[in-house]
Amino acid sequence: MRVFVTGGSGVVGTATVRSLVARGHEVRLCSRNAQRDVERWPHGVEACPASVDDVASLRGSMEGCDAVIHVAGIVAEEPPDITFQRVNVDGTQNVLREAERADVGRFIYVSSLGADRGTSNYHRSKRAAEGLVRQFRGGWLILRPGNVYGPGDEVISLLLKTVRTLPAIPVIDGGDQPFQPIFAEDLGEAIAAAVARPDLSRTTLELAGAERTSMNDLLDRFSRITEKTPLRIPLPSWLAEAGTRVAGAFGVDLPVNVDQLQMLVEENVISPGETNALVTTFKITPTPLDDGLRRLADEMPEQTPADGTGRLHRRRYWADIAECELTATALFERFRTNFKTFMPEAAIEVGVERGTPCVPDEGETLTLGLPLRGNVQVRVLEVDERWMTFVTVEGHPLAAAIRFVTEDQADDIVRFEIQTYDRAGSLMDAVMLAIVGDLLKDATWRAVVQRVIDESNGRAVGGVQHSDEVLEGEEAELVEQWAEALVMAERRAEEAHRASP
Repeated sequence: MRVFVTGGSGVVGTATVRSLVARGHEVRLCSRNAQRDVERWPHGVEACPASVDDVASLRGSMEGCDAVIHVAGIVAEEPPDITFQRVNVDGTQNVLREAERADVGRFIYVSSLGADRGTSNYHRSKRAAEGLVRQFRGGWLILRPGNVYGPGDEVISLLLKTVRTLPAIPVIDGGDQPFQPIFAEDLGEAIAAAVARPDLSRTTLELAGAERTSMNDLLDRFSRITEKTPLRIPLPSWLAEAGTRVAGAFGVDLPVNVDQLQMLVEENVISPGETNALVTTFKITPTPLDDGLRRLADEMPEQTPADGTGRLHRRRYWADIAECELTATALFERFRTNFKTFMPEAAIEVGVERGTPCVPDEGETLTLGLPLRGNVQVRVLEVDERWMTFVTVEGHPLAAAIRFVTEDQADDIVRFEIQTYDRAGSLMDAVMLAIVGDLLKDATWRAVVQRVIDESNGRAVGGVQHSDEVLEGEEAELVEQWAEALVMAERRAEEAHRASP
């Protein structure tokens, strides 16, 4: 079957597309940046650059499709352009009308657990959209999943980053309100299975994980994973709402936005008397919550220079080593395999979370401890015999690509060099970096280069050298494109690996 998927690049959409392709379906992925988004898929996915809130862009997009899966939606507003009415309600109407015009026979809508009874603006918009779906002329199916978690989700992933990086966390109204999260890959499997289930027509199903949890319970679980226990500060919801509005105005991410605060107290769980369709209808065994959270801890999305704020810096730290006892290749391999020992302990602690790797291998995620920041991560995208490249992961104060290189120079000189291309991860990070962060970075990388000199038993011609320049215009764009291409290549390799027998 040819399946049209809106929101195919988000957490739910990605898991859904993966499952559809694995089942042999052809996917037409609809997103604003669809040409870029489809690059992660080795086969079976075509691009449809369009937006659900732009009727003209949708025109003709569903021709030849057998089913539509409407995932696209927002959980937080950014008025005046991004609102629940415009995206969740009117966007759904736009997709429905085009599906009817293209004579698509099946329409699957991904709503939200609690949409039938929730009073938050988000749930109201989902409830209104469900009413529109029920008027679809063909076979429609409404799926109501619980809080979906997976790499880059907008609540649980953000809570993980907060546990890793902050000394204290606000806990809303006691933090014991129950909700029933579902792992994104489980939901993707169910959605893909629903495509081939015409018996599931003109009905509404609720799906969730097997376990109920709460904010306090998640904090306990994340503390065990990260080995960090931030202070919990009780906060009434009315004060939290005011705080999130102020934080948002200053570009500070908090685990929930104002509307999600309301969603938490609405008990986002399977309704009394209802069954969990994930198990009863689709026969899928839910991923245990601890297992899903541990995977989440290692699979957070990359944060490249294009994702940061402020000016893009290219910094270089290097030494030209004479009388080096090792070849460039041997020196690099010693540096890579003993990476932890080359990092100054006071600045970067490698492997701070139990079970995380300390040796950079391609595709690995390293967890690092930074002073004044807590635990952050970098992902290893490339490893060659003389160089390797990292990018930072969401939660790091930098949106950066970092390359370590050894190379032969004239007169038997071996050069070891660290190249960083970075912006601040957020406005708040920019403030912290301006105060003390840049000094720490400079001291850290200089210390690493010096340790490599010491390990070589050679001498540095001119000592440890350093340059710092701001990249603008075409130069900055080229760096951004290079880093994004590395990330996409890694994602494409991951999907190919998942698809291989």
